[in-house]
Amino acid sequence: MVPAPAALFTPGGLAYVPGMPLDARSPSVFLPTACPHDCPSTCALEVEKFDAHTIGRVRGAEANSYTLGVVCAKVARYKERVHHPGRLTVPLQRVGEKGGGMAAFRPISWDAALDIVAERFQRIAAAHGSEAVWPYYYAGTMGLVQRDGLNRLRHEMRYSREHFTICNMLADAGWRAGHGAKWGADTREMAESDLIVMWGGNPVHTQVNVMTHVARARKSRGAKLFVVDVYKTATCEQADDYLLVRPGTDAALACAMMHVMFREGLADRDYLARYGRDWQDFERHLGTRTPEWAAAITGVPAARIVEFARLYGKARAAFLRLGYGFTRSRNGAASMHAVSALAVVGGKWKAKGGGALYSQSGGYGLDTTLIDGLDVLDKSTRLLDQSRIGPVLTGDKRDLGEGPPVMGIFIQNTNPMSVAPELLKVREGFRRKDLFVCVHEQFLTETAEMADIVLPATTFLEHADLYVSGGHTHLFVTRPVIEPYAEARENHWVVCQLAKRLGCKHPGFAMDAWGLIDATVKASGLPGAYAVAEGRWKDYVRPFEQQHFLGGFGHADGKFHFKPDWSRVGRDHARLPAFPDYCDVIDRAAQERPFRLVTAPARNYLNSSFTETPTSRAKEGRPTILIHPEDCKALGIADGDRVRIGNERASLVIHAKPFAGLQRGVAVVESIWPNRAFEEGIGINALVSADPGLPNGGAAFHDTAIWIVPAEPRPAAAKLESALQA
Repeated sequence: MVPAPAALFTPGGLAYVPGMPLDARSPSVFLPTACPHDCPSTCALEVEKFDAHTIGRVRGAEANSYTLGVVCAKVARYKERVHHPGRLTVPLQRVGEKGGGMAAFRPISWDAALDIVAERFQRIAAAHGSEAVWPYYYAGTMGLVQRDGLNRLRHEMRYSREHFTICNMLADAGWRAGHGAKWGADTREMAESDLIVMWGGNPVHTQVNVMTHVARARKSRGAKLFVVDVYKTATCEQADDYLLVRPGTDAALACAMMHVMFREGLADRDYLARYGRDWQDFERHLGTRTPEWAAAITGVPAARIVEFARLYGKARAAFLRLGYGFTRSRNGAASMHAVSALAVVGGKWKAKGGGALYSQSGGYGLDTTLIDGLDVLDKSTRLLDQSRIGPVLTGDKRDLGEGPPVMGIFIQNTNPMSVAPELLKVREGFRRKDLFVCVHEQFLTETAEMADIVLPATTFLEHADLYVSGGHTHLFVTRPVIEPYAEARENHWVVCQLAKRLGCKHPGFAMDAWGLIDATVKASGLPGAYAVAEGRWKDYVRPFEQQHFLGGFGHADGKFHFKPDWSRVGRDHARLPAFPDYCDVIDRAAQERPFRLVTAPARNYLNSSFTETPTSRAKEGRPTILIHPEDCKALGIADGDRVRIGNERASLVIHAKPFAGLQRGVAVVESIWPNRAFEEGIGINALVSADPGLPNGGAAFHDTAIWIVPAEPRPAAAKLESALQA
């Protein structure tokens, strides 16, 4: 049972006790919670509640020292999503063709739906072995109980494991290779920064709270904001200066900057002697990594590289905020390792307001054994790469090995028919008549349309959960704000009901969500779920010296590793450079595919979430590809023209927009649009390869070579034109 909050407040500040009627004097209350979406900010929220089923405004919590009362526009209008008429209301069973929309389903009871799923999984396991069932999820919610509990079922049943590569595997590999631990400088320190470098991220679109801290630093101490990206983003527009590189070449820029820093006495040799391993060999390695060398690779003039290196090298408190974007390439891990080394070469970790941050998520030390079922994990069970769901479902032996094909899949918190690479293979796999699919979702997504059984899911406002963050150091325990919509059920309840039918005995299945949260936080040294929830959050920030690795980096020797043992990070390590360097394994532009495509995040979508809300769709308009004006001129393309873009994997039609804020030969599509938003019903990820990044996998969403040509006339228009001519 989830306990009610002890006291809350109405918009006018009047005290409210649960159970007290909401009269004309207090028509609503604001209740505390946290944002669940796949974003580093994990904002502390306050949600206006009108009654047991209705919300109003959503705002950031001013008392939270990271959120500071700020929340992104798409979450601020969350009532559009939670009260959307398209939300699923009852369990559904498919009676028509896959992909046929709501008309292909009929409603059934929860018991009937769960019985069918359990019975099919039992039959599949009996006929093909337990590894023929693949529980599949990701970060539609970031709450640990509602997201990761599916692992507990997977582990006890010995179903195929999931290699979580689609988001941060490449970035993690590169950061950990050098630092040995996954945390960094506290974002709140930006208030004491002289220079803030935003590298490979666009927080105006994806992490708006960061810009609040940047604004404070600029106002209080005149800090400068410098951005490195592949196109002129909204963050670039707010910056003091920026550099635009070719996709996948960030490591070359970083190495040339460090070459200049060593050459001009801007490297901190005393710091390196204490905290760097193999740094002198690295300095010798950089001898040939000149600005001119990097200019040829990155497209950034050598003089600008020198200018940026001096700006960074001379700044006492230089805060390096590293995004995910520049790592979503086949060489992403090597790029992260190289760029993050800048703060070590410059000794920037010594100063408050300096250092670097990629993610804080490794700093919580939670014991998630009960949630994940780690005590019943069998590592000999097959591990399948989530980013390669297309090849997996179409029987690629590189993924399946000698094991059985995937015959049953249970999906929560993700929409692979929209977000996964190689979408044509994903679609082919889901269309298999012998594949049983169950999807637990809030909306009838394109993945849910391919399911045999669809189960209605709660939103974060309708269940309890436990959250940590990548962008800050707060932990949250949250309670439901409103009752579940219609017959929607939380992920934890559904997993436990399936476990019961399948005969699972793990103690985590006998607890409700609140009990599981309570047991987890107590096992992690906290006083309990209720105490954390009443405090609204728990700050895990370390003392400055620990947060900045001044007691030593995370490796056993306490050093930053300039020459990491990549074999300890992943098995596909042979092509990675020994030292930080540009790793030329990308999908390079060539004569037949002269453009490099980046599928950057759109401001009003978050992966495929919010694509169903009317305001987000209206603000985004339509799928559009940004192309340099000179490239448009060479191709004979004008603003708004339809163009066909493609490669060996697929082609699709999209509208073009001339855009001077990128280099020639680079193209950007802000995504992720549903497939049906495209003229031919196939989305941008059809062009993206499922090849795993080095050394341990990872989706290369920003590493795609394509061709672009003017599109042929629409079929209907062509027929009409022919008829008129006749």
